[in-house]
Amino acid sequence: MKKTTNKPATSLRERALAHLARREYSYEELLHKLSSHAGEEDNLPALLEDFKQRGWLSDTRYTEQVVHARKGRYGYLRVAHELRQHGVSDELISQAVAEMAPDELETAKTVYRKKFSQPPQSREEWAKQARFLQGRGFSFEVIRRVLSNSPEDIE
Repeated sequence: MKKTTNKPATSLRERALAHLARREYSYEELLHKLSSHAGEEDNLPALLEDFKQRGWLSDTRYTEQVVHARKGRYGYLRVAHELRQHGVSDELISQAVAEMAPDELETAKTVYRKKFSQPPQSREEWAKQARFLQGRGFSFEVIRRVLSNSPEDIE
């Protein structure tokens, strides 16, 4: 015999709080995530504005969390792109880039050392290694500096 449970439907507010209890979300990201669950009677933007007023939803905290999580593995270009995709304002993105930019060369060197044991020996290897660093979101100037250094300079 199969038991059936009659669980009440989760309200939009409860669903939003459950998401925010797990991690930070940007306003746009949470709006997109909840929109498929919103009914005609639900006013999702008003709910999210209420969350912002109460301090439960913050693009600033979301930006800080993303920067903290990505800072040691990615360049500022990739982080800025991710933030832009999630609807974070240009002002917050600029602040995040300003925080990450001073350490970008050292981060790129660290990422490079983990992936490659020796500097490029040919143009093809140089291009391969440059594409790897570019995919991690490092600027071309930083990539050029990392790959043009001698092995002693990278360590």
